[in-house]
Amino acid sequence: MLNETSYALGHTRSVIRDLFEYGRARAQVVGPENVYDYSLGNPSIPSPPEVNEAIRAILADTPSLEVHGYTSAVGDLEARAAIARDLNARYDADVAPEELFLGCGAAPELAAVFRALAGPGEEILAIAPYFPEYKPFVEASGAAFRAVPPDVPGFQIDLAALEANVTERTAAVIVNSPNNPSGAVYSEETLGKLAALLTEKARAYGHPIYIVSDEPYRELVYDGVEVPFLPKIYPDTLVCYSYSKSLSLPGERIGYVYVPRAAAQGERLYAAVAGASRAIGHVCAPSLLQKVIARCAHLRPDLEAYDRNRRALAGGLGEMGYEMARPEGAFYLFVKAPGGDAEAFSRRAKERDLLIVPGDGFGCPGYFRLCYCVSFDRIQRSLPVFRRLIEER
Repeated sequence: MLNETSYALGHTRSVIRDLFEYGRARAQVVGPENVYDYSLGNPSIPSPPEVNEAIRAILADTPSLEVHGYTSAVGDLEARAAIARDLNARYDADVAPEELFLGCGAAPELAAVFRALAGPGEEILAIAPYFPEYKPFVEASGAAFRAVPPDVPGFQIDLAALEANVTERTAAVIVNSPNNPSGAVYSEETLGKLAALLTEKARAYGHPIYIVSDEPYRELVYDGVEVPFLPKIYPDTLVCYSYSKSLSLPGERIGYVYVPRAAAQGERLYAAVAGASRAIGHVCAPSLLQKVIARCAHLRPDLEAYDRNRRALAGGLGEMGYEMARPEGAFYLFVKAPGGDAEAFSRRAKERDLLIVPGDGFGCPGYFRLCYCVSFDRIQRSLPVFRRLIEER
């Protein structure tokens, strides 16, 4: 016997991964320089040099059993203390190491948090456009996934639509800012209104409604934009963070969950996150990477290459007549599909070896996503293809 839900997830890749694998195969046929792959958010800038220096120093100076052995299930205290110091220095946040739970990147952290917060008969809301994997993560907890319609064209939060979707069964709302796929950064004004709305609804329904703030792109912002620290605006916020993007470590799988003790049932909530992680077999993040983060939590990425790509791609497409939200963060453009059918437009692009992701899976039909964490040369060479596509329309 098989679990049919699990089979369906494993048998059919996400459209993002499907395009990525297609691009790799296609590159073997026509050459990688002739495939314009904008599918996968895989960082293209190197890790800060201090990261590799820390790895070499740890391997050279630390006993092997300590480097490769288990840490505490909740994470190495030295690493949690370094993360707390960094957050406190930046946001005056009063984070304690005991409020941090280290994990293997944002995905298992989110899966554990959803299990900790909700179960059968309850709902977790995501604001479109949203990362498609939220849906299986939520549904694996037994809760129902509900999408809030997008705020087009600015991609902030449609507060009226959100209010219409919050019910007595709502356990949490997922916030992803800077946003994948739109690149939008939710303003402090927007988040303040969201906090007021959820406070009112929680009071009316007699139970907390948490925010789950998914923040792998927090450090990737441009033009002086700042990302508000949500727990300071809404105390009932759990933060899921990954160093995959900020330190260009997607393959190393390291991050954390911040569970404020000031949140409703804060200590019980932390235990629930730990218990959910235990239930899915996710305990003890990689020991070596925990030691790296203990030394490198304060580092920030050099965004010059991403910013150059952002300006070149957004500027080039804008001149051709493509419409998009102003990309303030992350490394994505979310572009309105000429003709309105993003899947059809994506298929036409694929015929020209231009790989773009239709927005239907992000809860936002009619748009497509471009990951500009690619070489500048790829952007320059792909612009004529984009031009032909819009002219042929």
